[in-house]
Amino acid sequence: MTMTSKSTINLPDSRESELAQRGQQALTAFLSTRLETQRIAIVGENDETLTVELPTSALTMLVEILGELAAGNAVQVVPVHAELTTQEAANILNVSRPHLVKLLEEGHLPFHKIGRHRRILFSDLITYKNKREHESQDIMQALSDEAQNLESY
Repeated sequence: MTMTSKSTINLPDSRESELAQRGQQALTAFLSTRLETQRIAIVGENDETLTVELPTSALTMLVEILGELAAGNAVQVVPVHAELTTQEAANILNVSRPHLVKLLEEGHLPFHKIGRHRRILFSDLITYKNKREHESQDIMQALSDEAQNLESY
């Protein structure tokens, strides 16, 4: 399964961002309960109401999506088991495609080939990204500690 999508990603306009912010605030207040499921009502054009029961985890994810839209960011949902092209993976890591290919060939990140094309599992990419971020934070902390030690003398 690849991440390719027929829909284009568009940034929300100011009205959509404002609606997203209000929706996020309302859902955040509503989700303060610890129930496993939540029931929400959707009101249609003719004031027809549809009540839907959803997992609380889905509504929590919706709150995060609304937060991104409120900040003016585009959002795309990617299944954990999705297979990404090298360009898609490079975009997520914010690196060039040649650099990503180098990481793959050096064994830093698992991949498989479909014909001549490399594919990276989204879950593997996120694991690598999180590991890289933690290593970066550890290095920054060590540098900060070292700077404090040098100033104390």
